[in-house]
Amino acid sequence: MLTAITREVSESINNCELSFHARKPIDVVKAIAQHKAYQDCLAELGVRVVSLPAEPELPDAVFVEDAAVVADDVAVISIMGAPSRRPEAHTLVDALSRYRPLRFFVEPATLDGGDVLRIGRLVFAGLSERTNREGLAQLREVLRPYDYQVQPVQVRNCLHLKSACSYIGNDTVLINRACIDAERLRGFHLLDVPDDEPTAANALLIKDVVIIPASFPKTRALLEERGFRLRTIDLSELQKAEAGVTCGSLIFNHGAMTAEANEDANHE
Repeated sequence: MLTAITREVSESINNCELSFHARKPIDVVKAIAQHKAYQDCLAELGVRVVSLPAEPELPDAVFVEDAAVVADDVAVISIMGAPSRRPEAHTLVDALSRYRPLRFFVEPATLDGGDVLRIGRLVFAGLSERTNREGLAQLREVLRPYDYQVQPVQVRNCLHLKSACSYIGNDTVLINRACIDAERLRGFHLLDVPDDEPTAANALLIKDVVIIPASFPKTRALLEERGFRLRTIDLSELQKAEAGVTCGSLIFNHGAMTAEANEDANHE
C-alpha cells in the first residue's frame, strides 16, 4: 500500500523561504483548500494519506518532502539547507519511525529531500543551494548497504533537482535541461518541458498517473499526446511559496521493507 505523510498548511506560510520567486501575498484560506484538494487527489488514486497537524511557527512545514528521504528500506532525517527550516525535520521523526528505521545526518551535511530523485535503486542527488557534497556523501553511506546507487547531479537556476526533472514512468524523465546536467540521466528517455513553462518539470507519479499543476497547459498537452494518464490540480497559492506537486508529501510503499531493514527496525 502506498502511504503519503502530509502536513497541514501553516497560517504563517507568508513568511516562507524564497530563493527564486519574488514574494507575493499568499491567500492562506485558498492555500489550505488547495492542499486539501491535493490530499484528496492522492486518496482518490489509492494512497493512504496520513495528515499531520500544522506547525504554526514553521511557515514551510507543509512541504514535508524536504525534511526527509524515504527509501524502501530506511528513512533519512536530513539537515535542511535553509537554517530556518531545520526544526521541521524533528517534527517528522515520530511519524516516520512507525514505518522505517531512521538514520540522521550530522553536520556539516545539508540536504533537502526535493534534491533526491529515486528511480528504483538509482538515486539521483542534486547539488544545489540547499544540498552540499557532504549531504550527498552521507546519503550514499546510509543507502549503500541496501544496494542503492547514489549519483550526483549539478543543479543551477532553480531550487531543487526535482524542480528541474521528475520520473513519470515508461523510462521517461520530464526535464528542464537549462537547470541540470542532463547527461547524468542519459539512460532514460528525456522529455523536455515547453520553453515557456520552465517550472513544469516537477511532476508526481502515483502508480500510472502523473500529477501536474493546472497552470501548465502546454505540458499537459505534451504528456497527453504521448499517452500518459494525467491529473491536474490547482496549486496557484502554494506555487507562490516555490511549491510543486512532489514537495507536499512523503510517499512510500508501506510494505516494501526488506528483511535486513526489518532487522534494523527491530533493534532501534
